[in-house]
Amino acid sequence: MTKNSVLLSLLQINAIKLDPANPFTWASGWKSPIYCDNRKTLSFPTVRNLIAEGFQRLIIDKYPNVDVIAGVATGAIAHGMLVADRLNLPFIYVRSAPKKHGLENLVEGDVKAGQKVVVVEDLISTGLSSLAAVDALRNAGYEVLGMVAIFTYGFNHAAENFKQSNVELNTLASYSEMIEIAIEQGFVNKNHLELLKSWRNDPENWGK
Repeated sequence: MTKNSVLLSLLQINAIKLDPANPFTWASGWKSPIYCDNRKTLSFPTVRNLIAEGFQRLIIDKYPNVDVIAGVATGAIAHGMLVADRLNLPFIYVRSAPKKHGLENLVEGDVKAGQKVVVVEDLISTGLSSLAAVDALRNAGYEVLGMVAIFTYGFNHAAENFKQSNVELNTLASYSEMIEIAIEQGFVNKNHLELLKSWRNDPENWGK
């Protein structure tokens, strides 16, 4: 399993869509030449198993003392469960907001303070929602060893957010790596290379 195989799979199943000529509009209002929907990977057994294998290797290599795997709702719940099953570890997940009835849980599962946890995410943009999950786990008494994710856009402010929160991030694939593969495999014209690079450097103002 290599980063190239993950990226190629994401492109082939259209989990990553590139259209520099007709940009997508994100919920934030940003214009973007890329749209990434990793939930689509769950419909392709070969791809979801490739991702689970990648996470398994990352976690064994970097966090051998992990006690529990935590998925971030909703996109990473399934991927987190798959890797927890491979590692034969307990699984929990973190809601985006506390449940509005019953116990009003933010962290769901058999919560045990003091355990070492690795957080699983599907996609990193600014990192703020992912880091909110880390805060919830820390508040519940967990020691967060780090986070693994399928794909990151590689924004500079995301890297700064993770640094300030003292969270190590490891991903299976990144935007900069994806550009090279996409051009090499003909998913996008090589004339769009500079345009794709310029978006990552200033996504908020790109296309205005």
